Amino acid sequence: MSEALGSVIPDDPDQQNELFVRIFNSGDGALYDSMYTADAISNISGGPLSGEARTTFFREFLATGPTINSKVLQTYTTGDTSLLIVDYELDIPTPDGETIHMHGTCTDVLIRNEEGQWRLAVDRPVPDQEHAA
Repeated sequence: MSEALGSVIPDDPDQQNELFVRIFNSGDGALYDSMYTADAISNISGGPLSGEARTTFFREFLATGPTINSKVLQTYTTGDTSLLIVDYELDIPTPDGETIHMHGTCTDVLIRNEEGQWRLAVDRPVPDQEHAA
């Protein structure tokens, strides 16, 4: 097990998913970003972001109050690399008080670092066709 700013990232993929959901829904973008490797690529924004651009996006986006719910569908682990296939539902509040509801499938790649800590290296959410740009 490993820690991300006081949150234990378990070895079990279902428990990892539960932690990711809890931290995402907390609205704390810095805490959520701490679950990624320094050079990780996130596509939650709709395009690939890494480094400071990813960190800034998480801080600003999660501050708006989106909520996510997800379920691990499949897991493939070899050595220090794990691939999770996740079904997700995402609700994004808009400035006019409406909510955009999205559903889709996400592929998450996690790696275990030298300290034995699991971190996200790549996330790639793909919304259902009706939400694709």
